[in-house]
Amino acid sequence: MTKTKVLIAEDDPISLRVVETMLKKWGYEPVSAHDGEEALQALQSDDPPRIAILDWMMPRKDGISVCRELRQQTDRAYVYILLLTARSQQRDLVEGLGAGADDYLTKPYSGEELRARLFSGERILEVQQQLVAAREALRVQAIRDPLTGLFNRRYMGEALERELRRAEHGGQPLSMIMLDVDHFKRFNDTSGHQAGDDLLIHIGSLLQARTRREDIACRYGGEEFLLILPGAPLEAALRRAEELRRQIRESTVEHRGQSLGGISVSAGVACFPEHGTSADGLLRAADMTLYRAKELGRDRVEACERPAPMTAPAPLG
Repeated sequence: MTKTKVLIAEDDPISLRVVETMLKKWGYEPVSAHDGEEALQALQSDDPPRIAILDWMMPRKDGISVCRELRQQTDRAYVYILLLTARSQQRDLVEGLGAGADDYLTKPYSGEELRARLFSGERILEVQQQLVAAREALRVQAIRDPLTGLFNRRYMGEALERELRRAEHGGQPLSMIMLDVDHFKRFNDTSGHQAGDDLLIHIGSLLQARTRREDIACRYGGEEFLLILPGAPLEAALRRAEELRRQIRESTVEHRGQSLGGISVSAGVACFPEHGTSADGLLRAADMTLYRAKELGRDRVEACERPAPMTAPAPLG
């Protein structure tokens, strides 16, 4: 089990050694600092302690200053701060907690009292980690398709608007690939809906594995997928679409130990600004191009030839 790192910032070497010994005895990993500057550097490191015991009065930078500077850095992992002080006036307590300390101990203090405060700090950090994990899970649920793990249609709309603004301001191209599984209904009818889900999961995994970091892979709806390719001109997007079509064609999906047979997709590719300057316009262009790929025999990639009209028919299955 990984030991919890605890920073002890104390300029008195004897007191520092005593606390270090107690921390080791209780199963913690002590990290020592002899003044406030050393303490702040340790707490700003790549692997900082999660709990800090700071003496109020220290050379170069006192404990209150360390608290204030640390709390201003809201992008870092939270550190539970226990302030040690010989001051016992109410105004001192208010100042310490107001600066960002979570708790305080008045000198002299007993080892058992310190241990109890550390245990309390660990519990608070554990609860905070659970809250952060829950918040992240909710964020993922809001933007990810639960079946494939790709971005959902809601996030796609936001991302497309954002990337179009960037492309327009930077004078850069932006391409879009709309993919549709050919004869998808056949898989559901012959092998069941779970087989269809397995197929969609497989394609979603393949898209995630074959995209660049800046690309945005989305499930557009049903058996349709959408790739947003920032910075990619039409020719590059066509090559990417053809590679994906071929890789999907050559892949095998099994359901309950049985192969689902041949899989193919049709794709339509559109590019900003040639085929549309708005999100709706570009989506219509890609959709019309995908429809043409279906009409021309499926299992193929087609490039948009002109801006799409205001309405577009739904792609064939």
